[in-house]
Amino acid sequence: MGQLEDMAMFVRVVDAGSITKAAEQLNIAKSAVSRRLKELETRLGSQLISRTTRQSKLTQAGEHYYQQVTHILSAVDALNEDTSDAPTRVEGTLKMTAPLSFGIMHLTDVIDEYAKQHPSLRFELDFSDRRIDLIEEGYELAIRIGELRDSSYQAKQLALIRCVICASPDYLKKMGTPETIGALAGHDFLEYSLGQTGKIELVDAHGQHHYHVMNAKIKATNGEFLIDLAVKGHGIIAIPTFLAYKKLARGELLPILQQYQLTTLNAYAVYPKNRFLSQRCRYLIDFIAERFGDEPYWDQF
Repeated sequence: MGQLEDMAMFVRVVDAGSITKAAEQLNIAKSAVSRRLKELETRLGSQLISRTTRQSKLTQAGEHYYQQVTHILSAVDALNEDTSDAPTRVEGTLKMTAPLSFGIMHLTDVIDEYAKQHPSLRFELDFSDRRIDLIEEGYELAIRIGELRDSSYQAKQLALIRCVICASPDYLKKMGTPETIGALAGHDFLEYSLGQTGKIELVDAHGQHHYHVMNAKIKATNGEFLIDLAVKGHGIIAIPTFLAYKKLARGELLPILQQYQLTTLNAYAVYPKNRFLSQRCRYLIDFIAERFGDEPYWDQF
């Protein structure tokens, strides 16, 4: 193995958090990774990772080496792409994660079209609402909705995520249609417990913010489940339009308090900072952003 391969192996060990995880991601034996790491340290004349029976952590020299090596590897990848005279061919394995419902509802056609355009490309997709550490678990790309708090990632906006407050015709006929925020008192709510904090923020035509604390009849961590219960008349729901648009289009849910705007979120493509973003990821990000646009199809109900 050459020096660049050893550098890449070292970075994978650091990012994965352990030799064992790195070996799993590289699909090679743990002993082979340990041996190559030892050979690298011997060649450099410095210990890069302090290893004990309980944990491994970077030494000061390892930290410095890691920072420099990640820039070198990214520069080499970029140079290879910029210099190549070969026709553009998107290949390799794209390992990506996305929220469960958003991924199933809105990425199926995207991946279908993208895979047909690039038949040499392979995919490893994780549709899950858990917060995945891209670097530790070896993912190139994530689709995330909401605020971005981790400064170790870069992001590109893909689409606006608008929300709507709505209920079924049967529920509104039985309980009455609230015309003001104050009229929400006494109504049952279905609360998406991963994305809300027990209250709804509404903005009026003058830009003034109003808040209503929900009387949650049912809380759940899956939006589609709650939408189905809303259709069955169990209460009012505040939910992203990308989840509810089909029910709204069919009249199974009716928007209420339309004189107010709910908080607008964003869908982002997220990837590790200071890393070369592969061609397969860059093209997919642009493909998704172009497909969804400023007015995504799920807002045209």
